[in-house]
Amino acid sequence: MTPIALALLIFAAMLLLMALRVPIAIAMFAAGVLGYVMQAGWPPLLGFLNTQAFARFASYELSVIPLFILMGNFATQGGLSRSLFQFAAGVTGRFKGGLAMASVLASAAFGAICGSSVATAATITQVALPELRKQGYSGRLATATLAAGGTLGILIPPSVPLVIYAILTEQNIAKLFAAAMVPGLIAMLGYMGAISVYVRLVPGHAPEPPQTPRPTLRALAGIGPIAAVFIVVFGGIYGGLFTPTEGAAVGAAATFLAALHKGEMNRARFQQCFYATAESSAMIFLVFLGADLMNAALALTQVPGQLAGVVQGWGLPPLAVVSAVLLFYVVLGSVMDELSMILLTIPIFFPMVMGLDFGMPRESVAIWFGIMVLMTVGFGMLAPPVGLNVCVVNRLAGGVPIAETYRGVLPFLLWDLLRTLLLLFFPPISLWLVKYIG
Repeated sequence: MTPIALALLIFAAMLLLMALRVPIAIAMFAAGVLGYVMQAGWPPLLGFLNTQAFARFASYELSVIPLFILMGNFATQGGLSRSLFQFAAGVTGRFKGGLAMASVLASAAFGAICGSSVATAATITQVALPELRKQGYSGRLATATLAAGGTLGILIPPSVPLVIYAILTEQNIAKLFAAAMVPGLIAMLGYMGAISVYVRLVPGHAPEPPQTPRPTLRALAGIGPIAAVFIVVFGGIYGGLFTPTEGAAVGAAATFLAALHKGEMNRARFQQCFYATAESSAMIFLVFLGADLMNAALALTQVPGQLAGVVQGWGLPPLAVVSAVLLFYVVLGSVMDELSMILLTIPIFFPMVMGLDFGMPRESVAIWFGIMVLMTVGFGMLAPPVGLNVCVVNRLAGGVPIAETYRGVLPFLLWDLLRTLLLLFFPPISLWLVKYIG
């Protein structure tokens, strides 16, 4: 069997297991075992497994992941999301579609202390959806807005997928966070603009704006602890007071104190924060192990290196190659979650992209490519047939046909496409903040 045929067999085995509803971590692990044994046999595989699990999980950098997840769980269980939505509603509520815009603003703010797309979508949905329904928003617009807003949980730092990308490619986490800041804000403003245009072009999905009072000092005070956490974490990281891992620990502690100040954190919720963090972290680390084994099997085929050489031999413009990679991510996003995609594909695509000449320093190319991957992964969270955020929000909403939600996300997907093209052709948008990071 040729190396390419074997690589395709490994991928086919993984996709078949996924189609049979086998958990993604186990699907990748089993496909990796198949490929490894076919090439090297059982003894080398057992030797690899004997050392790889410890080598992977003993990494100090990985500790940042459960810490950021714990930070998000403290924010969720502590009721901080409700204060964010109430303040955002006071800011935008007087505009047509303003409550939907407030959901986007609240998602962006919550994402700044969460780092997870699905967690952001689920949390803000529970807070905002009852109010959207009460005000007369259609199920299509309400659920689509909340699903799209949830993607800001990974587009605006801290971002768990971006941390994983940094670990896999050995890049500076702080610089990647800085590079994601402007694209994330562009995404937020674009979503709000899409809502404004949609409610005017397609009547009947949003009520006329009520006479909403301006934000009060009490509402402003409600978001004070959240703003303080953001300033402490990112001010400390970029001020050189602590590393991103230490910043995640400080952020988790500060968010816990903010939740206590809010008065909604009790013993049961405190325990739930750690249970949820352990569950999410275990899932991510198992996917790490499955992806490591599958990537090791693919590395034995030498197809990743051959692929890089073939692509360079074609003489295609570098932007054309990156565009093809991003298009592949869009297709793959229809069947896989964002963490699995990054863990599985970055070891293959990253060396290929780094071998191209973009007229930029290698570090700039690595950071820019990471942001492009992150933007495309966010696109996959909304696109059919899976669209994980769409499925989560639609399930929480109940009574809204999922086809309606998918119709509702089309304007947001259109903006995602335009934003991706903008960042693709103008890398300085992502990189201009990075130059200020030492």
